[in-house]
Amino acid sequence: MNKSLKRPYLTLLTAVLLMCGCSATRELPEDVYMLDHVRVVADGKYKDINASQLKSYVRQKGNARWFYAVKIPLGVYAMAGKDSSWINRTLRNIGEAPVVYDSLLAQQSCEVLKQALQNKGYLDAEVELFVDKKGKKLNAYYVLHPHEPYFVSDFEADIRDSVIAGLLKEKKYQIRMGERFSVDALNNERSDITSYLQDRGYFRFHKEFVTYKARKHEKERTVDVKLIVHPYYTSEGKDTLHAHYDIRNIVYESGSPNDSVIHLRRHVLEENTFIKKGGPYSASDLQNTYNHFGRLGAVRYTNINFEPVPNTSLLDTRIQIQTNKPSTISFQPEGTNTSGDLGAAASLTYQNRNIFRGSETFSMQLRGAYEAIRGLEGYSNQDFFEYSLEGRLSFPRFIFPFLSSDVRRKIIATSEVSVTFDSQDRPEFHRRVLSGVWRYNWRPQFRHDSYRFDLIDLNYVFMPWISETFKKEYLDDTSNSNAILRYNYEDLFIMKMGFGYTYNNGRIALKTNVETAGNLLNLYSRIVKPKRNELEQYMLFGIAYAQYVKGDFEFTKQLLSRLSKDQLVFHIGVGIAYPYGNSRILPFEKRYFSGGANSVRGWSVRSLGPGRYKEEDGKINFITQTGDLKLDLNLEYRTHLFWKFGGALFLDAGNIWTLRDYKDQPGGQFKLRNFLKDLAVSYGLGVRLNFDYFILRFDLGMKAVNPAYKTEDEDHFPLLHPRLSRDMAFHFAVGLPF
Repeated sequence: MNKSLKRPYLTLLTAVLLMCGCSATRELPEDVYMLDHVRVVADGKYKDINASQLKSYVRQKGNARWFYAVKIPLGVYAMAGKDSSWINRTLRNIGEAPVVYDSLLAQQSCEVLKQALQNKGYLDAEVELFVDKKGKKLNAYYVLHPHEPYFVSDFEADIRDSVIAGLLKEKKYQIRMGERFSVDALNNERSDITSYLQDRGYFRFHKEFVTYKARKHEKERTVDVKLIVHPYYTSEGKDTLHAHYDIRNIVYESGSPNDSVIHLRRHVLEENTFIKKGGPYSASDLQNTYNHFGRLGAVRYTNINFEPVPNTSLLDTRIQIQTNKPSTISFQPEGTNTSGDLGAAASLTYQNRNIFRGSETFSMQLRGAYEAIRGLEGYSNQDFFEYSLEGRLSFPRFIFPFLSSDVRRKIIATSEVSVTFDSQDRPEFHRRVLSGVWRYNWRPQFRHDSYRFDLIDLNYVFMPWISETFKKEYLDDTSNSNAILRYNYEDLFIMKMGFGYTYNNGRIALKTNVETAGNLLNLYSRIVKPKRNELEQYMLFGIAYAQYVKGDFEFTKQLLSRLSKDQLVFHIGVGIAYPYGNSRILPFEKRYFSGGANSVRGWSVRSLGPGRYKEEDGKINFITQTGDLKLDLNLEYRTHLFWKFGGALFLDAGNIWTLRDYKDQPGGQFKLRNFLKDLAVSYGLGVRLNFDYFILRFDLGMKAVNPAYKTEDEDHFPLLHPRLSRDMAFHFAVGLPF
């Protein structure tokens, strides 16, 4: 179907859904209206009144609109007939029934909005409701009249427990004279006092012992606030001091119904227990203990009970630990699609989550893959086979000298060592990769950031066989010499270190990574003066080693409120890698590529760039369409559609470039004066299927600006001259792009 025929069909479908939406109102009884729009507006001038956020307090909202525009779910519902046939039931389940305006819910919304304003200090706030009826539809307008806010004129703390009064004597309260009166500040102060006392032995203290009295002065628009900390009430109704509790004993028990043994070493149990024998009860220590046991892979369930010792102020602590089954074996099949070449893979994994009785995790994975390769000529075999074996051992703590036990306990960390062997047999060549890594991962408690440090990462790449056809066409033919191609089909050794940092608070995500390779080896080479090859590279055991530095930065921000089902998300990704010293070209695995499901989605994977480079020979473009510098700019609007389906509209821009001028990548070098001309731009839409544990994503991208063509060519602006066969790319992926 060509483009001219598609447009009338899309227009007709939209018109049908709109007409069905209108028909939904015709079946409503007299004096019953469908709620069309809900608006919350404020007539005040105060910056802290966010009407869009307050809209969440409204008890009744109109039917869902896809992308803030069309009520598609309502139209689907209205398409259903009146009988109970399968198709009609399906349409009703997928669609959404018309929201009928409820005046009682509207009045409740006014009261809730008024209370929300009063909690912010606008004690004289009023909320008016206006309705606008148009046919069988109704628009509801909630107008907020906050009036002037009230301020705290006097604050007094009345602590009716002499011991607690001494503890709180030097406390700095959050409620201060002259500041805006706020119920949130009062509640925060209650929680702060409760946490403070619960961390100092007051096991039975809770926030209901903290109350307030407030006296309003309307003329001055001020409030006198009195904070009261009540004494403990005995069963006879008498006032007494709150009891202060200390920990007497700590006992570990198995929580497994069929096993009375805890399969963890005593040292591991004590290292993850923050409750102190002989010390005061502490709610923070209790939570830390739960957190640390919860991160152990060997632990399935933890339950901690405190039993008061009769006639004393002591507590006995009982920690019940239920461990997981230590050994598991799993089998996972999967389908693969590499640039249109279909295949299958399967992995068999053995895992032991408590191999040394310290919650150390050992895993061994065997993976095999097969892919049918299309479009190759002159090769005896057309298939791709891959086998890999990986062994991994992870410790739930720092394995590092000179670290105190206190530091180890405060930081949630893992130490990991892994060894991998990967064998790849392609029609053009056979490739083997042997790698080993020693890595640390850690994160501070109660924070949003985490760290990763690769102490050492070794990779040995060797090519035991290269087909004569491939050698003749690409490696040995001097008329078609490709330095990047030749470099990546020679044996190579990479020894690198890396550091990564990640921050994510739900609205802002930051991810950085820096790695460097070959510096220690280069220092050794300058001292020892080993043999050089014909390219003047130092050799280690007869193999050239790579030397480079690489840095990556990603920033993602959610621009719309988290309270909304709609999200506008901005993302920028920048990467740069520079070969030096013993290398003039980056290893293929470290080079950047553009296009694909997580980049500029108008292009398929590895089909964009570098710069203005234009595809000439499809046989080797997977090498030549790589670079040393990458930029991704993405703006994506996400919305909930119905059931587990979500939709997205996106705009992507970016490209890759080389830092040096390689003759095999004409137009690929980064030059500031050509930066805007080199930017590729695409747009598109997507569908997401959210199953909570994972998200299936389908994105359809279209090229808008193609830098591979000159600006005077029509092909440079596919947005103005679209051609589906040339400009469309479809992507299937698991998870969100950023």
